[in-house]
Amino acid sequence: MNKPAPLPLAGIRVVEFTHMVMGPTCGMILADLGAEVIKVEPLSGDATRRLIGSGAGFFPMFNRNKKSLAVDAKSPRGREIVLRLIAGADVFSENFKAGTMEALGLGAEALRRLNPRLVHVSHKGFLAGPYEHRTALDEVVQMMGGRPTMTGPEGRPLRAGASVNDIMGGMFGAIGALAALLRRERTGDGGEVASALFENNVFLVAQHMLQHAVTGKPAAPMPSRISAWAVYDVFTVKDGEQIFLAAVSDSQWSAMCREFGFDDWLADERLRTNNDRVQARDWLLPLLRERFAAFGAADLAARFEANALPYAPITRPEALFDDPHLAATGGLAPLSVPADASSAGHAFETRAAAAAGAGRSAPAGA
Repeated sequence: MNKPAPLPLAGIRVVEFTHMVMGPTCGMILADLGAEVIKVEPLSGDATRRLIGSGAGFFPMFNRNKKSLAVDAKSPRGREIVLRLIAGADVFSENFKAGTMEALGLGAEALRRLNPRLVHVSHKGFLAGPYEHRTALDEVVQMMGGRPTMTGPEGRPLRAGASVNDIMGGMFGAIGALAALLRRERTGDGGEVASALFENNVFLVAQHMLQHAVTGKPAAPMPSRISAWAVYDVFTVKDGEQIFLAAVSDSQWSAMCREFGFDDWLADERLRTNNDRVQARDWLLPLLRERFAAFGAADLAARFEANALPYAPITRPEALFDDPHLAATGGLAPLSVPADASSAGHAFETRAAAAAGAGRSAPAGA
């Protein structure tokens, strides 16, 4: 039997001082790609291990495939251990407030003198500038960065239901680390990488900024905006089930109308092109809802799939554990949850989304 090929970052060592989501996401991705990631925690352990409510999954999700070491980095012995680790590392990653690492003697300048080949990755709320002193959270930068006004109805800004900026910030940190490692192959020198929540969020809303620049009009929130496509919505159908259905091109519109016998609409000049149908949404969508209301969601899904039309069931996160596609593609990796990260009070086995398709079987911060 052939041995599996080594993962791309095999032989790379990462030392991280991280907590919560942003910094740990960076290390998780690098670990899933084969790096040895050593998470340095305080003697009391990462506080994320003890979160409940919406934070109950943070530690096992974002710290899998890592080794953990509890150290008092403020003590002489602890600092000696940390410096010895970093001296032999390829990447150092941290996501504490500005000045925290410098106060520990672990700032970028000090670590560069210790290890000139080190790639130093900082995850912050804001890049250096007028806001850098502020305490940032995912929701803070979402609100000040315009994203919730694009989701909630007028006057009711609504944050995303997932830690989108924290996770994206960690992804950008990992991308930067990979780029710096590649550059090191050419130059022999390490470097510094910075990722920040606020700047991430601005990237997420950049399309709406450019929409204003192009049209001269502010982008409307999702519930009230003029869609780019006529059929692109959630429909409540037979037995109160819901399903997302779309037809985003003229050929898809024609296929949908032919499949369901909407010949009257195929002959209607008011609906000839997608832009025509967008202008007709006010009267077209209520009629389409009436026509689809008699169908079951499974029937609509089957007929849309048979015609290569976009559709999606409305799925809750926990249902994804049984998703047949994820099971077939390795999109869920086996995961061992330690007792101190489990609200059940004992260790157990589960599955988690595999970063970059790496799919390693992994303990969560052993």
